[in-house]
Amino acid sequence: MNFIEELKWRGLVKDCTDPEGLNEQLKKPTVIYCGFDPTADSLHVGHLQQIILLRRYQNQGHTPIALCGGFTGMIGDPRPTTERKLLTHEEVLHNADCIRTQLAKFLKFEGANAAIMENNNNWLGGMSLLDFLRDFGKLFNVSYMLQKDTIKKRLDTGISYTEFSYTILQAIDWLKLYQKYNCQIQIGGSDQWGNLTSGTELIRKMEGEDAEVFGITSPLITRSDGSKFGKSEGKNIWLDPARTNAYEFYQFWVNTPDADIVDYLKRLSLRPVEEIEMLAQKTAEHPEERAGQKALAEELTELVHGKEGLEKAIRITSTFFSGNIMDLTPEEMKEGLADAKKTQIEDGTLVIDALVASGISKSKGDARKLIQQGAVSVNGEKVVSLESVLKKEDAVSQEFSIIKKGKKNYFVVTF
Repeated sequence: MNFIEELKWRGLVKDCTDPEGLNEQLKKPTVIYCGFDPTADSLHVGHLQQIILLRRYQNQGHTPIALCGGFTGMIGDPRPTTERKLLTHEEVLHNADCIRTQLAKFLKFEGANAAIMENNNNWLGGMSLLDFLRDFGKLFNVSYMLQKDTIKKRLDTGISYTEFSYTILQAIDWLKLYQKYNCQIQIGGSDQWGNLTSGTELIRKMEGEDAEVFGITSPLITRSDGSKFGKSEGKNIWLDPARTNAYEFYQFWVNTPDADIVDYLKRLSLRPVEEIEMLAQKTAEHPEERAGQKALAEELTELVHGKEGLEKAIRITSTFFSGNIMDLTPEEMKEGLADAKKTQIEDGTLVIDALVASGISKSKGDARKLIQQGAVSVNGEKVVSLESVLKKEDAVSQEFSIIKKGKKNYFVVTF
């Protein structure tokens, strides 16, 4: 199968302005771009599909452009329901710098077909309102713009002129990239289709009907149970290691439901088709081994957190499930227990009282029973006496102690 056929097999093609023309265009080195709005100082796993798509094109010998919306990020692409919070120019430019660092983990910025990082503040930032209206606004028919899905969905609840104009700004982006780099392809999620077609229309109006440009979108990633992809326990899974540590990141993928893992492997893994088919078969025949989940977790964790981060994530995982937690460093313990319930206690508190205070036990009677059953350990040591106390001097780094109930339930008490 050729490149586009493989993208279809992976579930990465939704709409395309000219499939046959695109196939022909990709037979020679081409420049492709995808935009990322810097609405935060980090991208998250919801961006991975497009980032990895840029890498797929680069691996085929094409040149990817990662366009950071240093200007449009102050407006934001229209949401389906509400207006976005407006950021200051300084916040957006800071976020753009952070995103550039993250993208360098996925794209090659040196050598042949090196990736290009652009910022639309370079051309939109100095544009006057008169230039915008005269040079571009006159080329967009309002009736045509009202048919765009992102705009149409907001007509009942209301949409500001600021967000209404976003599709024009994105079209200008592609025009500028076409003029500067001969960028002929734009990729994006299926929610970007209207913006992509606006760009093709503007380029042809400005550069002539013979201008060859192609827009191609991919379906948004969803979970089979209907819940939102990219969140764990209600928190975003970020690509910034300072926001989401390696263990949390690894666990997010390891805990992927069986119903979703093959789809995620196809979309997000750079492994060849044959290897993904083998992992899919293994997962179907022996789901308890979680072969697909572990393979994707290892691949993506190494991409985002490096080899050391992956090794740390695997070490913490294996220790929490089958080893002695005290073999970990204090920092590794904190990473692994980032989401554990934490309770502050006084130095010298009885373990029984700590079990009740932290909500592990409903009553002192229940706490005594757990200890008598041998179901409680503190810092890796089983509690055998009902008179046992928790002392700060015995705590990890004299800062916190770890209470384990049963085999897998961990709680943290601080002093």
